[in-house]
This record gives sequence, structure tokens and C-alpha cells, in this order.
Amino acid sequence: VQLQASGGGLVQAGGSLRLSCAARGTFFSINAMGWYRQAPGKQRELVARITSDASTNYADSVKGRFTISRDNAKNMVYLQMNSLKPEDTAVYYCNAVANTVVRGLRHDYEYWGQGTQVTVSS
Repeated sequence: VQLQASGGGLVQAGGSLRLSCAARGTFFSINAMGWYRQAPGKQRELVARITSDASTNYADSVKGRFTISRDNAKNMVYLQMNSLKPEDTAVYYCNAVANTVVRGLRHDYEYWGQGTQVTVSS
């Protein structure tokens, strides 16, 4: 399973960006999908997560500004980021839990995308 993220970039404070992530490969289902971020010198943190039945949860710091959504038919997850702040600057990583077979064992496995840089200037 490969996750391909796109949509990062440079934006001024108050602006918006939309991240997209596509899950490719062979799997039975994609369960939870989400976005994490890691700023320089900081640990990776959860930004938003969405389950297969569209239940969502967000980091307190992004509630009311970011919206996560998914298209199950396309195996894609999106993160709409509005009212961006300089403290949102980080590398954003797509994450997914896929039910698939690895080395003959069918199970839920966690996968990560390559990361996309989001920079918010003040």
C-alpha cells in the first residue's frame, strides 16, 4: 500500500490550502485515514483523523479551521485547512490503516505517506 500526498505549499497567514492523499495498491479495505504533522524540533502529532464511517477527530489547535474528509470510492482523504497560522507550518503526513495481506497474514497495517511541506508566513 502506498500513500501519495499532495497539496502543500507556501501561504500567507489567514490563507487556505487543501491537502490530498491517495491510497494505492492492493488491499481489502482502508479503515481509518488521517493527517499528522511534524514541525522542526517537535514530535509528530495528530492533526485529524477520519474512520471508514466518517467519524472524525481533530487536534484542539485546528478545530474550527481544518476539515478532514474522504472519498471511499477513490480511497482518498483530504484536509481542508483554512485560517492558517504560522504555527501550522510543518511537514504533513498522510496516514492510513489498511486491511491487507503481508507475508501471507491478513491484518490491519498502518502506512505513511512521504510528507508534504506546509509553510505559513506571517
